Amino acid sequence: MFPGSVLGEGDSPAMASTTTKRYPEELRERAVRLVFESGRPVAHVAKDLGVGAESLRSWVKQAEADAGGRRDLLSSSEREELARLRGEVKELRRANEILKAASVFFAGELDPRRSK
Repeated sequence: MFPGSVLGEGDSPAMASTTTKRYPEELRERAVRLVFESGRPVAHVAKDLGVGAESLRSWVKQAEADAGGRRDLLSSSEREELARLRGEVKELRRANEILKAASVFFAGELDPRRSK
């Protein structure tokens, strides 16, 4: 652990999500590509591939956002940056609370009027 760090051994500012993905990344990419290339409705492609229609619809929306086609959604890189920044904010708030407590403690130690 680094001196002055409030993180424990092995901790990182932006912890990885612990949720597992139901479908492999390759299947997601193939499904999205099929929707774009075939022009078929999302529900038909989803049924053919055996995935949920709403899952495929959200993958397509995210792919459109990543390509800059949707301004109403964050791109994947923006989502990653947001998660990283939220982790940093959490770490800095925790460090700030520790510093506040330490300053109160040391102010009390340095107070000559304090009874011993």
